[in-house]
Amino acid sequence: MLQLNLKKKRNIDLLFKDLSKKDDLIPEEKVKLLILRDLLRLNWKINFGDNKIIVTPPKKYDKDTIRKSMSHKRIESIQKNVDWIKKNLEFARANLANGEEVLESKIRPVIEVCDTPKQHSLFRMYRYYWSSAHSEYVGRRIKLIIRDAALPNKPVIGIAALGSSIIHIPDRDNWVGWDKKLRTKNLIYAMDAYVIGALPPYNNLLGGKLISYILASNEVRKIYRKKYKNKITLIDKKKANDLVCIFTTSLYGKSAQYDRMKYKSKLLYVPIGETRGFGTLHLSGETLNAMLELLRSKKISVNNKFGDGPSWSMRVIRTVGDILGFDSNFLLQHSFKRGIYAIPLARNSREFLRGEHKNPKYYNRSLNNLVLFWKKRWLNNRKQNTEIIEKVREFKKSDFTVF
Repeated sequence: MLQLNLKKKRNIDLLFKDLSKKDDLIPEEKVKLLILRDLLRLNWKINFGDNKIIVTPPKKYDKDTIRKSMSHKRIESIQKNVDWIKKNLEFARANLANGEEVLESKIRPVIEVCDTPKQHSLFRMYRYYWSSAHSEYVGRRIKLIIRDAALPNKPVIGIAALGSSIIHIPDRDNWVGWDKKLRTKNLIYAMDAYVIGALPPYNNLLGGKLISYILASNEVRKIYRKKYKNKITLIDKKKANDLVCIFTTSLYGKSAQYDRMKYKSKLLYVPIGETRGFGTLHLSGETLNAMLELLRSKKISVNNKFGDGPSWSMRVIRTVGDILGFDSNFLLQHSFKRGIYAIPLARNSREFLRGEHKNPKYYNRSLNNLVLFWKKRWLNNRKQNTEIIEKVREFKKSDFTVF
């Protein structure tokens, strides 16, 4: 359980109002009320005492609760960037396809690496479409736009992004066989896929699985090598051009998109465990900003260094917990658990990551062969579903929106 002390019990009524408009609240009370509001959204149980509130987490978060929480964070992100989104919405629509076109397409994916401002803007625009809030990884990053070269205007099928792997994930480290020393030395050879998804109308034809297949291709591995072939790590002066494994997580426990993802007879996305649910996903951006305001009011600085990522947010929460006298570790450990999947790109991925083999023995998975397999295994069956086909046919790119 988590205990928060509130001096003014009457302020509990503010939980259900717009706290951002309450200028008369002192920073300490505002932070406490925002934490309570976020936790109540997640079905934490609340008990009132004299000048204190005790909240207890549910035994398990269901998908609807997680979706609701992510919806709040997504809306926050969209509202913060609403002017930019409105300015770029027509640009995003122009790069999509109408459903009728897609039903006639032979679907020939090509990979476009985001290099120009226009490409990055298009990627950013589409990223707002998903239920999870827009966020960025730090460190190494590769953003990909997947287009359909079988249609004249090469409309976008979906997007994907790779970022530097999170430093410590126990189940992932156990699967690889890493101790802290080995992980620090060889994490450079792995990346996290933090965006994988298809846009309408391709999403109704299991385009998300298509993007998932593409990430396991020789072509993506070569894109990585081209970008990082001359890069040297700062600490141990190692070359960073070998990518031997990609990791990703689901939004809600097991993933319908990644489960049963096979190429021929071999699993491409190997379930290897789940995250510990330790993080900040269950707290809103408004709450974190109020915490920062509190720290500034007390002239306390929590540095946000390049590469810190979520650890910076957790340091902010821990510092605020010390000031306000609540158990920040308890709060942080009750975030959402996610399924972890490994996409080995080499037959000896784990041995290489453990330093037992000097050279990776890469699988030979061409983009064309992966796409053909996806069509036979998933697309052809999908096209037999009349309800799905009608849904695809009804889509007009002029209808696309993120609001």
